[in-house]
Amino acid sequence: MSLLLLLIAAYLLGSIPFAVVTSKLFGLQDPRKYGSGNPGATNVLRSGNKKAAIVTLIGDLAKGWLAVFLAQTFGPHFGLGSGTVTLVALGVFFGHLFPVFLKFRGGKGVATALGVMIGVDIQLAVLCALVWLTVAFVTRYSSAAALAAAAAAPISGLMFLGPHPIVLVLLTMAGLLFWRHAANIARLSAG
Repeated sequence: MSLLLLLIAAYLLGSIPFAVVTSKLFGLQDPRKYGSGNPGATNVLRSGNKKAAIVTLIGDLAKGWLAVFLAQTFGPHFGLGSGTVTLVALGVFFGHLFPVFLKFRGGKGVATALGVMIGVDIQLAVLCALVWLTVAFVTRYSSAAALAAAAAAPISGLMFLGPHPIVLVLLTMAGLLFWRHAANIARLSAG
């Protein structure tokens, strides 16, 4: 298996729109047509169906974790080096942000990024999840919590992993998360 095929597979896995699929399974309206219009767990929660939101969250987490897990497990068997995991992590994340199945208009990537972190280092994932939970509890804003966790990810990565290439991936994902939350940042700034 070539690295290119693995990257395409990671991208396609990331492109699975769990918010849309789950909404159809639960008989809900397409999440791109209400609330923020974002195909993610937070917007599915706006439908009032907590179970659908949880299933969406789990799906988006799982695809991030699964891509990293498969690269770690099977990459060496195909002669692919440790850098493969960093590329696969970006591939699955880009798939979520720019899914081929939704005309390249995807979610913000928070849950998928956390799934990637779970695959890379569970301590890193737990710390970022705790940052998210703390900020969400204090501010009551999911977007503020996501931004705080995104900012914490590369710093935490340096703490737990040292100068590992995955820290650059975490920094890239954080930058993209801030970019995807630009409208939310403007609203938060305006109060």
